[in-house]
Amino acid sequence: MDWTIWLEWVIKAGILILALLTGFAYLTLYERRALARIQVRIGPNRAGWQGLLQPVADAVKLIFKEELTPAKADKFIFFLAPLLTMVPSIVIAAVIPFAPTTVLFGRPISFSMANINVGVLFLMAVASIAVYGIVLAGWSSNNKYAMMGSLRSSAQMISYELTLGLGFVTAILMANSMNLHDIVEAQSGIWFVVIQPVGALIFMIATLAEVNRAPFDMPEAEQELTAGYHSEYSGMKFALFFMAEYQKMIVICMIVATLFFGGYREFWFLKGTFLSVDQHWWLGPLYILLKVVLLLFLMIWIRATWPRIRYDRLMAFGWKVLLPLSLAVVFITAVGILMAQDLNPLYIWIVPAVSLLVGLIAVVMIDRTLRRKNNARL
Repeated sequence: MDWTIWLEWVIKAGILILALLTGFAYLTLYERRALARIQVRIGPNRAGWQGLLQPVADAVKLIFKEELTPAKADKFIFFLAPLLTMVPSIVIAAVIPFAPTTVLFGRPISFSMANINVGVLFLMAVASIAVYGIVLAGWSSNNKYAMMGSLRSSAQMISYELTLGLGFVTAILMANSMNLHDIVEAQSGIWFVVIQPVGALIFMIATLAEVNRAPFDMPEAEQELTAGYHSEYSGMKFALFFMAEYQKMIVICMIVATLFFGGYREFWFLKGTFLSVDQHWWLGPLYILLKVVLLLFLMIWIRATWPRIRYDRLMAFGWKVLLPLSLAVVFITAVGILMAQDLNPLYIWIVPAVSLLVGLIAVVMIDRTLRRKNNARL
């Protein structure tokens, strides 16, 4: 094998790991400052100019903090669990494209770590591995609260993975490909979020549940589980769980941007201008970075404003609402695409119209059910 291919892989891997680790560090600052502004506070602003060195201060604190291991814990699995949670959060980003394939130094360069034809299947496979680290963390701690948190997490992640998988199917149907580069290029004219807004919304809700973010953060409900599955972890072992959660936030936003918001493609009103990715390939990483930052702010905003969902309602919402609704969305998308191909391309606009109607009906039914339950209590 040509040595330049190995060099390309090493450079890509180094840049990707460095970007995710730096992104994790400054996402913590971004979240704390954004939450502070929403809650009319100041937030961290002492370590460095405007608090820019706060992530460094937190890292130094965690590195030198004493690590404790419970006496009756399974020490090998207790040590292995944070790694099993953190590593998939980096590996999953290997197939995300950041720019179109470009000829550099006399050879074509693909701006993803691995450009594979079944990139969507890779995302689903690696995303399902993270649950093992959480379950093993709770079990190996020999703590009933940690074990309860890990069981909650596994049940929640498995339940919402079905909805997440159907969200992938929606994007695959619209792009007619499992290759993430093809999915992005299929959105060069119009983003998939315009064609299937309900599918995009369902996918984003499912991703919140997958990464245990508010209002789906039941596995670490501190008022009843004292931090959940990582109750017994401290020091750098706790930092690895912390790192995994925030890296998964970044990667999940990359996936959402790739599947429904055009990925590295320019905004639709810039198509054909000098700010198009077709004119300058290096704009691709900037566009996807901007989309990720906006999606991260949406996740932070939800955390600041939405209360935690009760666990029975969380599971009922996944199985009784999101799963049937996502099945309906897949069916509507498939029928609309067939009608557009066989009859008239304009029939593709049946997809967003019918999907929004079905979504509105689902919202009305949920509201009626909740009102009925509240009236029964009164």
